[in-house]
Amino acid sequence: MKTKAMEDAAAIYRTPGELLGSAFDYIAGTGTYTFQNKVYASLVGVQHIVEARSGAADLRPSIEVRREKQRGAIPQPGDIVTAKIAKVQARMASADIVCVGQRAVKEKFTGTVRQQDVRATEIDKVDMHASFRPGDIIRAEVLSLGDARAYYLSTAKNELGVVSAMSVAGATMVPISWQEMQCPLTNQTEPRKVAKVE
Repeated sequence: MKTKAMEDAAAIYRTPGELLGSAFDYIAGTGTYTFQNKVYASLVGVQHIVEARSGAADLRPSIEVRREKQRGAIPQPGDIVTAKIAKVQARMASADIVCVGQRAVKEKFTGTVRQQDVRATEIDKVDMHASFRPGDIIRAEVLSLGDARAYYLSTAKNELGVVSAMSVAGATMVPISWQEMQCPLTNQTEPRKVAKVE
């Protein structure tokens, strides 16, 4: 018999924008989406594979991401977090932290990405409005606890930055370089500080 501890140890945690597999192998289920024949997570949670029912027209298993119901995580300096940009100003962007590593947070934690923490080079040329937009999902590192209201976050590494963004047309944009994303519907490009995808 599986214990709760054994189930937790076997659980695979997923975050928005994370590649789950090929659309040729899986049907995109709850908490996922497909793009260019690949299935990605659309929310924070635990990955589940659901086998097709016998006699079903499509025999591929479904892949799902379901929200976690356990105690939430608390950000610590050095942690990699996923956050949603709430507001962008000239010298900083504020974001709501949604998960720490691959664990969802239960309480509200706010993070701040300062202009000097957006990227590692040409710091003085950073344009906050060309790096992030409200609604963007970013991957960032917690630098410190900051002030009483917010954690200081950094996206100054190649693998950190915007992982998911919506275009003006309402489509999930695709990264085309480290500083641009493109709308698949209109082919319009928008500037972003893009996280490098493995």
